[in-house]
Amino acid sequence: MQWYIAAILSAVFAAITSILAKLGIKDVNSNLATAIRTSFVLMITWGIAFWQKATPGIVNISKNSWIFLILSAIATGLSWVFYFYALKLGEASKVAPIDKMSLVLTILFAALILGEKLTLAKGLGAILMTVGVIIIALS
Repeated sequence: MQWYIAAILSAVFAAITSILAKLGIKDVNSNLATAIRTSFVLMITWGIAFWQKATPGIVNISKNSWIFLILSAIATGLSWVFYFYALKLGEASKVAPIDKMSLVLTILFAALILGEKLTLAKGLGAILMTVGVIIIALS
């Protein structure tokens, strides 16, 4: 696998993470949701959830929210795996901007999946980000 394919996959999974997290945190304390989906920083996130007394709400989390929070955690892990693989094979100055295409993908996925409005400003910004990434990657 080439570094740019891994970087593109990293961006896709990072964008999916944002969408799945957004779907998963509906009606769930965001700190509790963060603790669930980011178990690798278990002590910090659960500490915050306990401190805010949000933990009793765990019994009220819907099956749907659990599914999206777990899927969001998987997407995060895949994003990091591909990002570090791309970094190993490619230049950081080229890999990182491609990885940040997750911003553009999140805008698109938010419109398609979450029904968020795609405004002229968002569209133009996404185009400019994409052009910037292409210029940097090809330099």
